[in-house]
Amino acid sequence: MTAQESTSTRPYLIRALYEWCTDNGLTPYVAVRVDESVQVPREYVKDGEIVLNISFDATSALQLGNDFIEFKARFGGKPREILVPVGRVIAIYARENGQGMAFPPPVDVLGSPAGAPSVIEPMSAAEPAATASATASVVPLSAAEDRVVQLVSVDESKKDDGPGDDAPRPPPTAGGARPSLKRVK
Repeated sequence: MTAQESTSTRPYLIRALYEWCTDNGLTPYVAVRVDESVQVPREYVKDGEIVLNISFDATSALQLGNDFIEFKARFGGKPREILVPVGRVIAIYARENGQGMAFPPPVDVLGSPAGAPSVIEPMSAAEPAATASATASVVPLSAAEDRVVQLVSVDESKKDDGPGDDAPRPPPTAGGARPSLKRVK
């Protein structure tokens, strides 16, 4: 069996990150690129994307299959049946810290002529109430479909303001107090 004949790694990675989130008491969110194959409440779709809370508390009858993610959830108090093809999932991450993975978007999102290489601009995978923002790396179209990009949290105080901001900042002084080490286990 060659790499092109093997099954996609995307559903396995989604299940693994879902399990990691729940094991660590975090809330798993999936960002989904919406088209006619995605069954979600359209009134909550913004810029062709929707972010769904797939935690145990927010869903019932959750099935993370190889082809679809399906569950029942309430939106504005109304029960809805949600059906998302795994290929439409563009990221899965923890709401609390933004850690997770982003996947290459579906081919129809690229909007370039057939066969032409294209580059996807960095995208933000954040939910309005989320405390941490996450960004995905640039991924070329010619990359394998199942290439995975890790999301990393961006601390607002550490964002670069320009090309010359690579110098380390001096540690803040706490009124002459001695610095102390924090033990990490």
